Amino acid sequence: MTTGELRAAAIGAARRCGADAVRIAPAEPQAWTHERMSASFARGDLQTWPYDEGYAAKAADPRTLLADARSVVCVAVAYATPPRAPEPGRGRVSNYAWSDDYHRRMRALLGALARELQTLGATTAIACDTAPVAERAFAERAGVGWIGKHTNLIAPGLGSYVFLGEVVTSLALAPDEPLKKSCGACTRCVTACPTGALRGDYTIDATRCISDLTQRTGPIPRELRPLIGTWVWGCDLCQDACPPTNRAPRTAAAFAPLDAETRAPSLAALLRLKSGEFKRRYARTAIGWRGGAMLRRNAAVAMGNLLDRADVPALEEAVAVDPHPLVRGHAAWALGRIGSPQALAVLHGRGAVETDALAADEIAQALLSYSQTPRLR
Repeated sequence: MTTGELRAAAIGAARRCGADAVRIAPAEPQAWTHERMSASFARGDLQTWPYDEGYAAKAADPRTLLADARSVVCVAVAYATPPRAPEPGRGRVSNYAWSDDYHRRMRALLGALARELQTLGATTAIACDTAPVAERAFAERAGVGWIGKHTNLIAPGLGSYVFLGEVVTSLALAPDEPLKKSCGACTRCVTACPTGALRGDYTIDATRCISDLTQRTGPIPRELRPLIGTWVWGCDLCQDACPPTNRAPRTAAAFAPLDAETRAPSLAALLRLKSGEFKRRYARTAIGWRGGAMLRRNAAVAMGNLLDRADVPALEEAVAVDPHPLVRGHAAWALGRIGSPQALAVLHGRGAVETDALAADEIAQALLSYSQTPRLR
């Protein structure tokens, strides 16, 4: 085959396998990507996660995955489905997490594409989110889209609700050119972020990002909890504010919610979530890897932001019997936010018997914060 025929075959194969967009990047080390990632790690933007300089070096060089790499076939799959307004007493879940786990779907697509490329004499390696590849950077280099100020890739006609994947291959495929596009003067995503995670210069302090906060394993900083609203997993605010994303269709039926409860779970039910129920409901989704305690913690924070006295009994139960001190502590914070006589009585009672230092401190801080907050008389 000629170079042009090989390229056409690779792109056709990607389309047949289910890619909504496909472009080619050269499998060359990207010095600029390495520099940007290193600078981000040095600022502490991603300190919640175990990334370091070694990861930056690997992610910027496809030869980390495939020694004889010559091309990177970059694909995007749209996953946006119609949005829904927040519902009383229910948590919010990011679009990407309310259907079957995209990792499995993307790996199946990429695996099928890799097998087709192998019939052309190629060696291949696939990457989807978990491999050390700077996916957005290579997709941007290939011209799949451009990086927005919310730091997500924006694909023309698809917006930023796209899953990315790569097949690194030994085939020498003519590369595409990057798009000559940017967000210009638009800062809607920056304005939409309640926690100020987006700087407006195409960088993000992920330690303040709601998506990061709902997935970390430790306590959520107290000063950020009121800004999370009712998000219990991920956040879509910056993407929902993005004009190109708003103009894109939201018709990805394959990524529709598994059911209404997965899309917008009852906070009271989520706060009482047992291990078996967590596995039954969430093992199929991108939420399943973290554990039920994180969801219970997030449900407690969401209840603290709703300020609904009807939630006090569920929070009282959590602060008394939840096996995880992280959940008990955040439930105490929520009770302090609600501040009703019943909520304060629960806190005083639990403060006398709580043995875990973290949870006890949360109870003490909840009572202190309440006593120091001016109240209407």
